[in-house]
Amino acid sequence: MKYVAITFTVTGAGQADIVIALLAETGFEGFEEDGNMVKAFIKEEAFDKAALEEVTGGLGITYNMATIDPQNWNAQWESSFDPVIVNDFAAVRAGFHPPVKNVRHEIIITPKMSFGTGHHATTYLMMEQMSQLDFTNTSVMDFGTGTGVLAILAEKMGALSIAAIDNDDWSIENALENTGYNHCKKIVVKKAEAIEPNEKYDIILANINLNVILDNMPAIAAACTPGASVLLSGFLVADEGMVTSALAANELAFREVNEKNGWICIQAAAS
Repeated sequence: MKYVAITFTVTGAGQADIVIALLAETGFEGFEEDGNMVKAFIKEEAFDKAALEEVTGGLGITYNMATIDPQNWNAQWESSFDPVIVNDFAAVRAGFHPPVKNVRHEIIITPKMSFGTGHHATTYLMMEQMSQLDFTNTSVMDFGTGTGVLAILAEKMGALSIAAIDNDDWSIENALENTGYNHCKKIVVKKAEAIEPNEKYDIILANINLNVILDNMPAIAAACTPGASVLLSGFLVADEGMVTSALAANELAFREVNEKNGWICIQAAAS
């Protein structure tokens, strides 16, 4: 399977965040950032040039395009992946990084196409919000699991059972590998487009993108046990109003919002 790689030159971090968010909504799966350069990756079969032109035309930026093999992308990924460290709470690193000291939870992943540097801010925010919750003996849904990092953290924090779902084959393969690396026993990784009806969870984690979260808000609300906590990320500061409106429409109470590099994470609760 080949991938299309698009390289953009942006004017700053703010424009980079906007490009990444808009392209994620059109199906791009991975991102790399290096100064004023952003690379975005998508399966060749899923590439829609008209959608790309709509994004770039609206922002007034140009791009270069190339077709690459998946293995080449993985090699680029490994050279650019940096550990994610959330205070003294948790760290996410690759196997080729040295251990991170003085954190309560350390997670080791092998980065593949399901995880991009552009998403580090949202991973950080989700983990930061998770540190405020009690996962002991809870049932957890990790919707859009990607590498499985949030599901792995949930198990390390004491969750009794974790369902980790994603609709992407690379993500499922990667999540299975990473749960194995971290000796997880309570995570079930499954390929799925949405949360199955009638399933209930004490904590729901969804770090995906704006459109997927809005489309699935009714299903997220329906999957909550009474008083369940919901953490949502994968969208920008400008999207907060749409998300909070969708929460209210589905009887989920807004608790708080955290921001990092233009990205936000919203914590909500079921009644």
